[in-house]
Amino acid sequence: MTAVNATPDEPRKPKKSTPKLRDGVMKRGKTWSYVIRVTDPETGLSKPKWVSGFATEDDAKAARDEARVKARRGEYIDRNAITVSDYLDQWIESHAVEIRPRTLASYRTMIRLYIKPHIGPMRLQAVRPARIAKLYRDLLAAGGEGGKPLGISTVSRTHAILRKAFQDAVLVDELIPSNPVERAKRPKAVLGEPGQVWTTAQLQTFLKAVKPHRLYAFYHLAAYSGARRGELLHLRWSNIDFDGKQITITGSTGVINGERIEGATKSGRSRGVSIDEETVAVLREHRKAQAAEKLQVGEKWRGAADGYVFATGWGEPIHPDSVGWLMAKTIRAYNAPKEGPRPAKPLPRARVHDLRHVHATTLLLAGVPVHVVAARLGHADPAITLRVYAHVIRSAEVAAAEVFARVMGEVA
Repeated sequence: MTAVNATPDEPRKPKKSTPKLRDGVMKRGKTWSYVIRVTDPETGLSKPKWVSGFATEDDAKAARDEARVKARRGEYIDRNAITVSDYLDQWIESHAVEIRPRTLASYRTMIRLYIKPHIGPMRLQAVRPARIAKLYRDLLAAGGEGGKPLGISTVSRTHAILRKAFQDAVLVDELIPSNPVERAKRPKAVLGEPGQVWTTAQLQTFLKAVKPHRLYAFYHLAAYSGARRGELLHLRWSNIDFDGKQITITGSTGVINGERIEGATKSGRSRGVSIDEETVAVLREHRKAQAAEKLQVGEKWRGAADGYVFATGWGEPIHPDSVGWLMAKTIRAYNAPKEGPRPAKPLPRARVHDLRHVHATTLLLAGVPVHVVAARLGHADPAITLRVYAHVIRSAEVAAAEVFARVMGEVA
Protein backbone atom coordinates (compact mmCIF):
# COMPACT_ATOMS: atom_id res chain seq x y z
CA MET A 1 0.00 0.00 0.00
CA THR A 2 1.07 3.53 -0.69
CA ALA A 3 1.22 5.85 2.27
CA VAL A 4 -1.13 8.78 2.06
CA ASN A 5 0.85 11.96 2.51
CA ALA A 6 -0.42 15.42 3.05
CA THR A 7 -0.73 17.43 -0.15
CA PRO A 8 1.76 20.26 -0.61
CA ASP A 9 -1.09 22.74 -0.37
CA GLU A 10 -2.28 21.41 3.03
CA PRO A 11 -0.98 23.61 5.94
CA ARG A 12 1.09 21.88 8.57
CA LYS A 13 0.07 22.33 12.21
CA PRO A 14 2.69 24.21 14.22
CA LYS A 15 4.48 22.17 16.81
CA LYS A 16 3.52 23.01 20.39
CA SER A 17 6.37 24.65 22.21
CA THR A 18 7.40 22.75 25.33
CA PRO A 19 7.55 24.94 28.43
CA LYS A 20 11.12 25.50 29.49
CA LEU A 21 12.25 25.30 33.11
CA ARG A 22 14.53 28.21 33.94
CA ASP A 23 16.19 28.00 37.34
CA GLY A 24 13.22 26.21 38.87
CA VAL A 25 10.55 28.46 37.33
CA MET A 26 8.35 27.84 34.31
CA LYS A 27 5.04 28.84 32.77
CA ARG A 28 2.38 26.15 32.62
CA GLY A 29 -0.81 27.23 30.93
CA LYS A 30 -1.76 30.72 32.02
CA THR A 31 0.06 30.69 35.38
CA TRP A 32 3.62 30.29 36.59
CA SER A 33 5.05 27.53 38.75
CA TYR A 34 8.23 26.78 40.61
CA VAL A 35 9.91 23.58 41.76
CA ILE A 36 12.42 23.01 44.55
CA ARG A 37 13.92 19.93 46.08
CA VAL A 38 13.01 19.21 49.69
CA THR A 39 14.64 16.62 51.93
CA ASP A 40 12.24 14.33 53.74
CA PRO A 41 13.37 14.40 57.41
CA GLU A 42 12.20 10.81 57.96
CA THR A 43 13.84 9.17 54.91
CA GLY A 44 16.60 11.65 54.13
CA LEU A 45 15.63 11.51 50.44
CA SER A 46 15.38 14.64 48.32
CA LYS A 47 12.14 15.03 46.37
CA PRO A 48 10.90 17.71 43.94
CA LYS A 49 8.07 19.89 45.18
CA TRP A 50 5.99 21.76 42.59
CA VAL A 51 3.97 24.83 43.50
CA SER A 52 1.80 26.52 40.90
CA GLY A 53 -0.81 29.22 40.48
CA PHE A 54 1.34 32.38 40.38
CA ALA A 55 0.13 35.22 38.15
CA THR A 56 3.60 36.40 37.04
CA GLU A 57 7.09 35.02 36.68
CA ASP A 58 8.37 37.46 39.32
CA ASP A 59 5.77 36.19 41.83
CA ALA A 60 6.87 32.61 41.21
CA LYS A 61 10.57 33.53 41.58
CA ALA A 62 9.95 35.38 44.86
CA ALA A 63 8.03 32.42 46.27
CA ARG A 64 10.72 30.04 45.01
CA ASP A 65 13.48 31.97 46.78
CA GLU A 66 11.53 32.03 50.03
CA ALA A 67 10.81 28.30 49.74
CA ARG A 68 14.49 27.51 49.10
CA VAL A 69 15.51 29.31 52.28
CA LYS A 70 12.90 27.45 54.32
CA ALA A 71 13.90 24.14 52.75
CA ARG A 72 17.54 24.67 53.78
CA ARG A 73 16.38 25.42 57.34
CA GLY A 74 14.11 22.40 57.41
CA GLU A 75 11.07 24.70 57.72
CA TYR A 76 9.44 24.04 54.34
CA ILE A 77 5.67 23.53 54.51
CA ASP A 78 3.73 21.86 51.70
CA ARG A 79 0.90 23.91 50.27
CA ASN A 80 -2.43 22.81 51.67
CA ALA A 81 -5.89 23.88 50.62
CA ILE A 82 -7.55 23.26 54.00
CA THR A 83 -9.71 26.18 55.12
CA VAL A 84 -9.78 27.79 58.54
CA SER A 85 -13.27 26.41 59.06
CA ASP A 86 -12.31 22.82 58.23
CA TYR A 87 -9.15 22.99 60.32
CA LEU A 88 -10.99 24.35 63.36
CA ASP A 89 -13.53 21.52 63.06
CA GLN A 90 -10.70 18.98 63.11
CA TRP A 91 -8.88 20.81 65.88
CA ILE A 92 -11.84 21.05 68.26
CA GLU A 93 -12.65 17.37 67.79
CA SER A 94 -9.09 16.28 68.52
CA HIS A 95 -9.06 18.35 71.72
CA ALA A 96 -12.53 17.42 72.96
CA VAL A 97 -11.12 14.89 75.46
CA GLU A 98 -8.72 17.46 76.93
CA ILE A 99 -11.12 20.38 77.40
CA ARG A 100 -13.71 20.66 80.16
CA PRO A 101 -17.24 20.15 78.78
CA ARG A 102 -18.34 23.67 79.62
CA THR A 103 -15.20 25.17 78.05
CA LEU A 104 -15.60 22.94 74.99
CA ALA A 105 -19.16 24.16 74.48
CA SER A 106 -17.95 27.75 74.79
CA TYR A 107 -15.20 27.12 72.20
CA ARG A 108 -17.69 25.64 69.73
CA THR A 109 -20.06 28.59 70.16
CA MET A 110 -17.37 31.23 69.70
CA ILE A 111 -15.90 29.48 66.66
CA ARG A 112 -19.38 29.29 65.10
CA LEU A 113 -20.41 32.88 65.89
CA TYR A 114 -17.23 34.94 65.72
CA ILE A 115 -14.60 33.13 63.64
CA LYS A 116 -16.19 31.10 60.84
CA PRO A 117 -18.41 33.91 59.47
CA HIS A 118 -15.34 36.13 59.01
CA ILE A 119 -12.34 33.95 58.10
CA GLY A 120 -13.80 30.45 57.89
CA PRO A 121 -13.64 30.17 54.05
CA MET A 122 -10.01 31.36 53.89
CA ARG A 123 -7.19 28.90 53.30
CA LEU A 124 -5.39 28.36 56.59
CA GLN A 125 -2.05 29.06 54.95
CA ALA A 126 -3.33 32.36 53.52
CA VAL A 127 -4.18 33.92 56.89
CA ARG A 128 -1.92 36.84 57.76
CA PRO A 129 -1.63 38.92 60.98
CA ALA A 130 -3.34 41.88 59.31
CA ARG A 131 -6.41 39.75 58.54
CA ILE A 132 -6.62 38.58 62.15
CA ALA A 133 -6.34 42.18 63.34
CA LYS A 134 -9.18 43.14 60.99
CA LEU A 135 -11.26 40.30 62.45
CA TYR A 136 -10.84 41.80 65.92
CA ARG A 137 -11.79 45.27 64.68
CA ASP A 138 -14.89 43.91 62.94
CA LEU A 139 -15.96 42.04 66.06
CA LEU A 140 -15.53 45.09 68.24
CA ALA A 141 -17.51 47.23 65.79
CA ALA A 142 -20.41 44.93 64.95
CA GLY A 143 -19.67 41.35 65.96
CA GLY A 144 -22.51 40.95 68.45
CA GLU A 145 -26.11 39.90 68.00
CA GLY A 146 -27.93 42.11 65.53
CA GLY A 147 -24.70 43.87 64.55
CA LYS A 148 -24.10 45.28 68.01
CA PRO A 149 -20.53 45.90 69.21
CA LEU A 150 -18.83 42.99 70.92
CA GLY A 151 -17.06 43.43 74.26
CA ILE A 152 -13.28 43.41 74.54
CA SER A 153 -13.39 40.39 76.86
CA THR A 154 -15.21 38.33 74.21
CA VAL A 155 -12.75 39.41 71.53
CA SER A 156 -9.89 38.45 73.87
CA ARG A 157 -11.39 34.98 74.36
CA THR A 158 -11.71 34.66 70.58
CA HIS A 159 -8.04 35.59 70.31
CA ALA A 160 -7.12 32.92 72.85
CA ILE A 161 -8.95 30.21 70.87
CA LEU A 162 -7.32 31.26 67.60
CA ARG A 163 -3.89 31.44 69.19
CA LYS A 164 -4.19 27.86 70.51
CA ALA A 165 -5.55 26.47 67.26
CA PHE A 166 -3.00 28.16 64.99
CA GLN A 167 -0.17 27.21 67.34
CA ASP A 168 -1.18 23.57 66.93
CA ALA A 169 -1.27 24.13 63.17
CA VAL A 170 2.40 25.14 63.48
CA LEU A 171 3.77 22.66 66.03
CA VAL A 172 1.50 19.62 65.80
CA ASP A 173 0.07 19.49 62.29
CA GLU A 174 2.92 21.41 60.60
CA LEU A 175 0.55 23.12 58.18
CA ILE A 176 1.92 26.65 58.59
CA PRO A 177 5.44 27.86 59.38
CA SER A 178 4.50 30.43 62.02
CA ASN A 179 1.52 31.62 64.03
CA PRO A 180 -0.04 34.77 62.50
CA VAL A 181 -2.28 35.24 65.55
CA GLU A 182 0.76 35.91 67.76
CA ARG A 183 1.72 38.85 65.54
CA ALA A 184 -1.75 40.28 65.07
CA LYS A 185 -2.61 43.58 66.71
CA ARG A 186 -5.49 43.15 69.11
CA PRO A 187 -7.29 45.34 71.65
CA LYS A 188 -5.74 45.17 75.06
CA ALA A 189 -8.18 43.67 77.49
CA VAL A 190 -8.02 44.89 81.04
CA LEU A 191 -8.83 42.04 83.37
CA GLY A 192 -11.93 43.32 85.06
CA GLU A 193 -11.85 44.09 88.72
CA PRO A 194 -14.88 42.86 90.65
CA GLY A 195 -17.69 45.40 90.70
CA GLN A 196 -19.45 46.32 93.89
CA VAL A 197 -18.37 43.83 96.55
CA TRP A 198 -20.39 43.34 99.69
CA THR A 199 -18.92 44.43 102.97
CA THR A 200 -18.58 41.84 105.70
CA ALA A 201 -21.59 43.41 107.41
CA GLN A 202 -23.69 42.97 104.28
CA LEU A 203 -22.50 39.39 103.97
CA GLN A 204 -23.58 38.70 107.54
CA THR A 205 -26.97 40.26 106.80
CA PHE A 206 -27.47 37.98 103.80
CA LEU A 207 -26.37 34.84 105.65
CA LYS A 208 -28.80 35.66 108.45
CA ALA A 209 -31.60 36.14 105.90
CA VAL A 210 -30.91 32.84 104.11
CA LYS A 211 -30.29 30.80 107.28
CA PRO A 212 -33.81 29.32 107.49
CA HIS A 213 -33.40 27.69 104.08
CA ARG A 214 -32.17 24.10 103.76
CA LEU A 215 -29.29 25.28 101.53
CA TYR A 216 -27.95 27.81 104.02
CA ALA A 217 -24.76 25.73 104.38
CA PHE A 218 -24.03 26.21 100.67
CA TYR A 219 -23.88 30.00 100.95
CA HIS A 220 -21.96 29.86 104.21
CA LEU A 221 -19.33 27.57 102.68
CA ALA A 222 -19.15 29.67 99.50
CA ALA A 223 -18.40 32.78 101.54
CA TYR A 224 -16.02 31.12 104.02
CA SER A 225 -14.03 29.08 101.48
CA GLY A 226 -13.99 31.25 98.34
CA ALA A 227 -14.81 28.19 96.22
CA ARG A 228 -16.67 28.50 92.94
CA ARG A 229 -20.34 27.60 92.62
CA GLY A 230 -19.66 24.58 90.42
CA GLU A 231 -16.93 23.31 92.75
CA LEU A 232 -19.24 23.33 95.76
CA LEU A 233 -22.07 21.61 93.91
CA HIS A 234 -19.61 18.87 92.92
CA LEU A 235 -18.62 18.16 96.55
CA ARG A 236 -19.29 14.72 98.03
CA TRP A 237 -19.29 13.97 101.73
CA SER A 238 -16.04 12.05 101.31
CA ASN A 239 -14.44 15.34 100.23
CA ILE A 240 -14.95 16.83 103.71
CA ASP A 241 -12.49 16.13 106.50
CA PHE A 242 -14.31 17.30 109.61
CA ASP A 243 -11.46 16.47 112.00
CA GLY A 244 -8.79 17.99 109.76
CA LYS A 245 -11.06 20.98 109.02
CA GLN A 246 -10.58 20.85 105.28
CA ILE A 247 -12.57 20.34 102.10
CA THR A 248 -11.00 18.84 98.97
CA ILE A 249 -12.24 20.21 95.67
CA THR A 250 -11.90 17.56 92.99
CA GLY A 251 -14.19 18.72 90.19
CA SER A 252 -16.80 21.17 89.05
CA THR A 253 -20.38 21.25 87.83
CA GLY A 254 -21.75 23.42 85.05
CA VAL A 255 -24.69 23.83 82.68
CA ILE A 256 -24.51 23.18 78.93
CA ASN A 257 -27.66 23.64 76.86
CA GLY A 258 -29.72 23.46 80.03
CA GLU A 259 -28.16 20.17 81.12
CA ARG A 260 -26.12 19.67 84.29
CA ILE A 261 -22.58 18.55 83.35
CA GLU A 262 -19.69 17.51 85.60
CA GLY A 263 -16.01 17.86 84.81
CA ALA A 264 -12.63 18.85 86.16
CA THR A 265 -11.86 22.04 88.04
CA LYS A 266 -10.96 25.15 86.06
CA SER A 267 -7.25 24.54 86.64
CA GLY A 268 -7.59 20.80 86.01
CA ARG A 269 -6.21 20.02 89.47
CA SER A 270 -7.78 19.23 92.81
CA ARG A 271 -6.99 21.36 95.84
CA GLY A 272 -7.55 21.40 99.57
CA VAL A 273 -9.13 24.40 101.28
CA SER A 274 -9.02 24.81 105.05
CA ILE A 275 -12.22 25.69 106.89
CA ASP A 276 -12.81 27.18 110.32
CA GLU A 277 -14.53 25.59 113.31
CA GLU A 278 -17.78 27.48 112.73
CA THR A 279 -17.96 26.20 109.14
CA VAL A 280 -17.31 22.66 110.36
CA ALA A 281 -20.27 23.03 112.72
CA VAL A 282 -22.48 24.38 109.92
CA LEU A 283 -21.60 21.40 107.71
CA ARG A 284 -22.25 18.93 110.53
CA GLU A 285 -25.71 20.40 111.03
CA HIS A 286 -26.31 20.25 107.30
CA ARG A 287 -25.36 16.57 107.23
CA LYS A 288 -27.80 15.84 110.08
CA ALA A 289 -30.58 17.66 108.24
CA GLN A 290 -29.84 15.72 105.05
CA ALA A 291 -29.88 12.43 106.98
CA ALA A 292 -33.30 13.35 108.36
CA GLU A 293 -34.54 14.06 104.83
CA LYS A 294 -33.21 10.71 103.66
CA LEU A 295 -34.97 8.94 106.54
CA GLN A 296 -38.22 10.73 105.74
CA VAL A 297 -38.08 9.91 102.01
CA GLY A 298 -37.06 6.31 102.62
CA GLU A 299 -36.77 4.10 99.55
CA LYS A 300 -37.51 7.01 97.25
CA TRP A 301 -34.17 8.62 98.17
CA ARG A 302 -32.16 8.99 94.96
CA GLY A 303 -28.76 9.85 96.36
CA ALA A 304 -25.71 7.57 96.24
CA ALA A 305 -23.91 6.21 99.30
CA ASP A 306 -21.28 8.93 98.95
CA GLY A 307 -23.86 11.51 98.00
CA TYR A 308 -23.61 15.16 97.18
CA VAL A 309 -23.11 17.55 100.07
CA PHE A 310 -25.66 19.86 98.49
CA ALA A 311 -28.60 17.95 97.03
CA THR A 312 -32.32 18.23 96.57
CA GLY A 313 -34.75 16.92 99.17
CA TRP A 314 -34.75 13.65 97.20
CA GLY A 315 -30.97 13.28 97.15
CA GLU A 316 -30.55 14.33 93.53
CA PRO A 317 -27.84 16.80 92.42
CA ILE A 318 -28.89 20.44 92.42
CA HIS A 319 -29.14 22.35 89.17
CA PRO A 320 -26.46 25.07 89.32
CA ASP A 321 -28.89 27.84 88.40
CA SER A 322 -31.02 27.06 91.46
CA VAL A 323 -28.58 28.53 93.98
CA GLY A 324 -28.35 31.76 91.99
CA TRP A 325 -32.13 32.02 91.79
CA LEU A 326 -32.50 31.41 95.54
CA MET A 327 -29.89 34.04 96.36
CA ALA A 328 -31.64 36.67 94.24
CA LYS A 329 -35.00 35.74 95.77
CA THR A 330 -33.59 36.05 99.30
CA ILE A 331 -32.16 39.51 98.59
CA ARG A 332 -35.46 40.72 97.12
CA ALA A 333 -37.40 39.37 100.08
CA TYR A 334 -35.05 41.08 102.52
CA ASN A 335 -35.26 44.42 100.71
CA ALA A 336 -39.05 44.30 100.32
CA PRO A 337 -40.52 42.19 103.15
CA LYS A 338 -44.18 41.23 102.99
CA GLU A 339 -44.59 42.29 106.58
CA GLY A 340 -42.88 45.01 108.57
CA PRO A 341 -40.82 48.02 107.50
CA ARG A 342 -38.20 47.91 104.79
CA PRO A 343 -34.58 47.79 105.96
CA ALA A 344 -32.80 51.10 106.34
CA LYS A 345 -29.86 49.71 104.37
CA PRO A 346 -31.05 47.40 101.59
CA LEU A 347 -28.72 44.71 100.27
CA PRO A 348 -27.19 45.48 96.85
CA ARG A 349 -27.80 42.90 94.16
CA ALA A 350 -25.16 40.18 94.08
CA ARG A 351 -24.40 36.83 92.47
CA VAL A 352 -23.15 33.62 94.01
CA HIS A 353 -19.74 34.34 92.45
CA ASP A 354 -19.61 37.61 94.39
CA LEU A 355 -19.34 35.62 97.63
CA ARG A 356 -15.97 34.45 96.28
CA HIS A 357 -14.96 38.08 95.78
CA VAL A 358 -15.99 38.97 99.33
CA HIS A 359 -13.82 36.12 100.60
CA ALA A 360 -10.75 37.16 98.60
CA THR A 361 -11.13 40.86 99.31
CA THR A 362 -11.54 40.33 103.05
CA LEU A 363 -8.43 38.15 103.28
CA LEU A 364 -6.26 40.51 101.23
CA LEU A 365 -7.30 43.55 103.26
CA ALA A 366 -6.52 41.58 106.42
CA GLY A 367 -2.95 41.11 105.19
CA VAL A 368 -3.10 37.44 104.13
CA PRO A 369 -0.31 36.86 101.53
CA VAL A 370 -1.41 36.87 97.92
CA HIS A 371 -0.06 33.38 97.22
CA VAL A 372 -2.14 31.97 100.09
CA VAL A 373 -5.31 33.63 98.78
CA ALA A 374 -4.49 32.39 95.26
CA ALA A 375 -4.19 28.82 96.53
CA ARG A 376 -7.57 29.02 98.27
CA LEU A 377 -9.23 30.44 95.15
CA GLY A 378 -7.66 27.84 92.88
CA HIS A 379 -5.78 30.35 90.75
CA ALA A 380 -3.03 28.58 88.81
CA ASP A 381 -0.74 31.59 89.24
CA PRO A 382 -0.77 34.24 92.02
CA ALA A 383 -0.33 36.79 89.22
CA ILE A 384 -3.98 36.19 88.34
CA THR A 385 -4.98 37.15 91.88
CA LEU A 386 -2.76 40.21 91.69
CA ARG A 387 -4.46 41.40 88.50
CA VAL A 388 -8.04 40.67 89.55
CA TYR A 389 -7.70 42.22 92.99
CA ALA A 390 -5.19 44.95 92.16
CA HIS A 391 -7.47 47.62 93.67
CA VAL A 392 -7.60 45.72 96.97
CA ILE A 393 -3.85 45.22 97.05
CA ARG A 394 -3.29 48.93 96.45
CA SER A 395 -5.46 49.69 99.48
CA ALA A 396 -3.47 47.20 101.53
CA GLU A 397 -0.23 48.85 100.41
CA VAL A 398 -1.43 52.20 101.78
CA ALA A 399 -2.27 50.55 105.08
CA ALA A 400 1.15 48.83 105.09
CA ALA A 401 2.86 52.21 104.85
CA GLU A 402 0.95 53.42 107.89
CA VAL A 403 1.81 50.25 109.82
CA PHE A 404 5.52 50.63 109.06
CA ALA A 405 5.51 54.29 110.12
CA ARG A 406 3.72 53.42 113.34
CA VAL A 407 6.22 50.66 114.17
CA MET A 408 9.15 52.99 113.50
CA GLY A 409 7.56 55.62 115.75
CA GLU A 410 7.25 53.09 118.54
CA VAL A 411 10.93 52.15 118.20
CA ALA A 412 11.96 55.81 118.41
